[in-house]
Amino acid sequence: MIRFVLDASIVLAWCFPDEDSSVARHIVGLFKQGSLAIAPSFWPHEVLNALLAGEKRKRISAALIQTFLNDLATLPIELGQVPSSIVFNRIQSLSREHALTAYDAAYLHIAIEQKLPLATLDEPLAKACENANVKLVRL
Repeated sequence: MIRFVLDASIVLAWCFPDEDSSVARHIVGLFKQGSLAIAPSFWPHEVLNALLAGEKRKRISAALIQTFLNDLATLPIELGQVPSSIVFNRIQSLSREHALTAYDAAYLHIAIEQKLPLATLDEPLAKACENANVKLVRL
C-alpha cells in the first residue's frame, strides 16, 4: 500500500475513453491493493466541472456521469485543506516558479509537503514535479 497525491487528470482518463492511459490503469490497481490518495479540497469540483463540460460536448451522458461519480465516491481519497495564507504565498510562489496554474501548484504543494509521489497525466505538472524532485507515480 502506498499514499500518493491524485491529480484530476488521472480520474478523467478513467471516464473518457479517448484519454485512456496505462498510468491511469495502474492507479486503479493501486486502489485495488489498498492504496490511499490525497487531493486538494477543490478536487471534486475540478472533476465534476470536467465531467459536466464533457456532457455539454456530448462526450458523456448525465447517467454515465452519475454512475462514475458514485463509483468514485467509494475510493479512499482524502481531501486536504490548505489555509488561504499558504495558497496566497507558497502556492502562488510554486505557480510562478514552475509556470503552473494555481490548481496544479496546489497538487505540487501537497506532494512536496507530505513527501508523496504525485499521479498525473498533465505534462506541465509532471515537469514541475521533476524540477522540484517530487516522484511521479509510474508503472
